[in-house]
Amino acid sequence: MNDQRVNLSVLLIRCITGLIFISEGIQKFAFPDALGIGRFIRIGIPFPGVLAPFVASVEIICGLLVLAGLFTRYAAIPLVIVMLVAIMSTKFPILMSKGLWAMAHEARTDFLMLIGMLSLLLTGGGRYSVDQKMGSYFKHPEAEKTESRN
Repeated sequence: MNDQRVNLSVLLIRCITGLIFISEGIQKFAFPDALGIGRFIRIGIPFPGVLAPFVASVEIICGLLVLAGLFTRYAAIPLVIVMLVAIMSTKFPILMSKGLWAMAHEARTDFLMLIGMLSLLLTGGGRYSVDQKMGSYFKHPEAEKTESRN
């Protein structure tokens, strides 16, 4: 697979996951009873009045960073944690009560979001990111000479 396709794939992962996290964060504020504090209370998350707005803010801020490709690896870390907690708190109970297939059906988006964030944690933002532009802007001239020789 050529470098161009890899970078376009990374861009696609960033755009899709970033937009979904932004949307989910906004919805936690817009529909607090169904998706924010009320949902955190129903699933037993401690301190729902604090954690629901905190998680929503993390999803929006880190989602924007992922979308822009700015501090991509750092932004992916809290989103991995959010997804692991979501899977453990909402999907694991389904596994225990309804079985593997019911859980697999309910968790498909969560697993894809987790895999997307793990991919970005490994690859970074790619060529079409602010990270890449900043890296080339701040790169030391001697480092550029060393890279061109390799």
